[in-house]
Amino acid sequence: MSTALHLALKEIWRGLGRFLLFSLVIALITLLILFIAALGEGLGAGNREYLEKLNGQLVAYQDTARLNIASSRIDCDVRRALSGIKGVEAVGGVGFSSVAIPRGGGDDPFDVSLIGVEPGKPGEPPVTKGNTLARRSADRVIVDKTVALVMNVDVGDTITVRSAQGADYEFYPLQVVGITSSQKYAIRPSIFVPIATWDKIRPKAAVGGGVDEPVCNVAAIRLQDPNQIEVMGQRLMERVRKVEVVDRKTAYENTPGYSAQQSTLTTQNTFALLIGLLVIGGFFQIQTLQKVPQIGMLKAIGTPNGVVAAAAMIQIILVTLLGVIVGTLIALGVALIFPPNIPIIFEPRSGATAVISILLIGPLGGLVSVRYSLRVEPLIALGLDT
Repeated sequence: MSTALHLALKEIWRGLGRFLLFSLVIALITLLILFIAALGEGLGAGNREYLEKLNGQLVAYQDTARLNIASSRIDCDVRRALSGIKGVEAVGGVGFSSVAIPRGGGDDPFDVSLIGVEPGKPGEPPVTKGNTLARRSADRVIVDKTVALVMNVDVGDTITVRSAQGADYEFYPLQVVGITSSQKYAIRPSIFVPIATWDKIRPKAAVGGGVDEPVCNVAAIRLQDPNQIEVMGQRLMERVRKVEVVDRKTAYENTPGYSAQQSTLTTQNTFALLIGLLVIGGFFQIQTLQKVPQIGMLKAIGTPNGVVAAAAMIQIILVTLLGVIVGTLIALGVALIFPPNIPIIFEPRSGATAVISILLIGPLGGLVSVRYSLRVEPLIALGLDT
């Protein structure tokens, strides 16, 4: 092994520029794969974050909505019926819409998801700073941390939201009473208001005030025993008419475009890995073809095939490892300069999977060149065959 290591390092040193250049190519491939993985995680989180963190185990839809939140309507009577089922601890209505927060200086407004919740019930997110909504109809708002960072607001400040009411825009001032963790929905940061306030300010096709009992899109259900998700889901659908009840994972997987988006990004990542495999394999194959005489000389003086193969594999591993390290550092460095509203999330598990995949495709791609080097005949390589 020491002989193989010596041969590998000696050749790398003599062709340092060439090997460093190829390490840079591997670094760029690593950068591409990591960013595709981070984009997939960011876009996925942008669709699922609120539902994934929902402080309830089940989500109830109107049965005809086919798990489409925008098409679902759950009125107060249905919510009361759900809360009366044995095993249910609490039920909270949740409404979804979109509004914009105007920026100072005439910049483009900041689009956010407006989520209406019932204070103190499932659906209202826990705050990391400040207080919960407390009152059912107050003009108060909880903002997620992305909104707080982008709009530079804190507890006690007032934000103004712009909402389409008929053919015109109306502006509504809301006092920030709390800040919560990132709670994106529909690829937008979220703000949370009491359900009556949501019904008043949500975009409407015709001008008109809200109603006493707003009709929500879905109902968040918290169970007395969180381990009884499947049993309680079936029981609720049997005892309450016109509802479909699912767990949180099923709920966010059925948000519009989520599954197709994740499939597309997974396909892109797979093709990027395949391209990396071909590029690395091609480089080391060319390397082997260029040094056939040297391999022939080594074999002519009695160097075993195992040493030749080990030297080639050590080169592949070292060059790939250097490229992956450089690419990972560049990716993490570039990620620090992105603004908080860009959907790029370097999640440790997906990032580690991407890095390990690249480290594996290096030796895998180089196996062809190793196999070729083992088949080199010394006399033919040196031009001495007769």
